[in-house]
Amino acid sequence: MNRRSLMMAVVATAGMGFLATAAAQDAAQLGPQELVTKVAQDTLKELDANRAEYQKNPAKVRQVVDRTMLPYFDTTYAAQLVLAQNWRTATAEQRKRFVDAFYQSLLQNYGSALTEFTPDRLKILPYQGKPDDKVATVRSEIRRDNGVPAKVNYSLRKTDQGWKAFDVQIEGISYVKSFRTDFAAEIQQKGLEAVIQRLESQVASGTVKNPTARS
Repeated sequence: MNRRSLMMAVVATAGMGFLATAAAQDAAQLGPQELVTKVAQDTLKELDANRAEYQKNPAKVRQVVDRTMLPYFDTTYAAQLVLAQNWRTATAEQRKRFVDAFYQSLLQNYGSALTEFTPDRLKILPYQGKPDDKVATVRSEIRRDNGVPAKVNYSLRKTDQGWKAFDVQIEGISYVKSFRTDFAAEIQQKGLEAVIQRLESQVASGTVKNPTARS
């Protein structure tokens, strides 16, 4: 699976998997599979009702993701895992800027993938975790255009605000590990500040073609 396919699945499935249709306090009471199942169904319903509008105006897709995905996706923890040891040496300002720029670059590149997703393509599999787990994996299958299913696993961790996702694995390929490898090479060559500035500049200009240096 190529990088665009990987990130399309990440954004589309994660974006649809964490819709805040229930009040935050209600969602905080749900288990990992219950949360993913309920909000995925609600999001897919909204997409179906407004698909033509989202396809016509991709900017509205980003607004939907901000409103629906962000409350249930731990962007800071995911960014910390992506930067690995570079997170420890980054300043508080650099951390915040990286989180914001990285998230926005993903949306700018792949947010429109939401409009291509339909309810019949997602199947959430039975949960195999334990009730007292602090980290959970929710398994699902995404049907590709050719009809062949792709295995998509969501990694979640239990927080004071309830379960939150921090990673997605498509056919065994981790979103976090994939970007960690790419950013580590670029940071080693250019430095963290240069990488952050590149992301910020590309997001501001609307010219992001890939969230990492690798094509």
